[in-house]
Amino acid sequence: MEYTSPNEAELKVKMWPKAAIAAGYRHSVGLKSDGTVTAVGDDKYGKLEVNDWRDIVAVAAGNAHTGNSHTIGLKSDGTVVAVGWNKHEQCKVSDWRDIVAIAAGWRRSVGLKSDGKVVAVGRNNDGQCNVFDWHNIVGIAAGDWHTVGLQADGSVTTIGNNRYGQCKVNGWHDIVAVGAGYLHTVGLKSNGTVVAVGLNKDGQCDVSEWHNIVAISAGSNHTIGLKADGSVMATGLNKHGECNISDWCDIVEISAGCTHTLGLKSDGTVVAVGSNEFGQCDVSNWHGIQLSAK
Repeated sequence: MEYTSPNEAELKVKMWPKAAIAAGYRHSVGLKSDGTVTAVGDDKYGKLEVNDWRDIVAVAAGNAHTGNSHTIGLKSDGTVVAVGWNKHEQCKVSDWRDIVAIAAGWRRSVGLKSDGKVVAVGRNNDGQCNVFDWHNIVGIAAGDWHTVGLQADGSVTTIGNNRYGQCKVNGWHDIVAVGAGYLHTVGLKSNGTVVAVGLNKDGQCDVSEWHNIVAISAGSNHTIGLKADGSVMATGLNKHGECNISDWCDIVEISAGCTHTLGLKSDGTVVAVGSNEFGQCDVSNWHGIQLSAK
């Protein structure tokens, strides 16, 4: 199957992207079609305590290169729930309303509202929560110390730490999806190619030769791309085997965590590679994982 540029109607359908899988720091989260959620891995601070969640339509997991993390769930009524590490009040999302997409960074939660505005709570030492003046946003991503917003015209805005140039996206255009890692930012273009800026010590920004990409995900120090034929590309740090995805097939969604990677297959099962020190890759018994039908 060859990649074809999405038309305006398709872009509107994808305007508020949602996730059925999320790879965080030492944990993995999966959304079932009935709106319930499952999670495995390190349960420090209770980030796996999602058994009582209902009516969930998207999940996100705090993805940090180091430190603790949390888990977020978007409900069908536009409200948000969160569990896990809350030292910086990153789980104080109970008053959020009209949310259509969520993202989780290190010590931070970000929500996209239906009117194109963005809300954020948590650590703001680098200004990564200063999104109150953003508008016309259709997609969001949260790195460790920076926040990324995809605008309706295909341009990208960023805020937060720019030490390695991870916020230098002013020249980007025709972008249809964004991702943010520890110190890098990734953008998917409408023609199926990918751009990246920021720290490239481990080759996490070496995406210039990618094509036919339909989805992207940025881990702490690696980048994953889903191809139109269901195969997956990977570049960056592979210390724990988090880039060993060359044999994956029939993948419909991807998520890159700190040191592991998740792939959702078309049959609702999930595959995982990378560090499994805390059981974050123990997803072989998962089934029925897909976006909620609610």
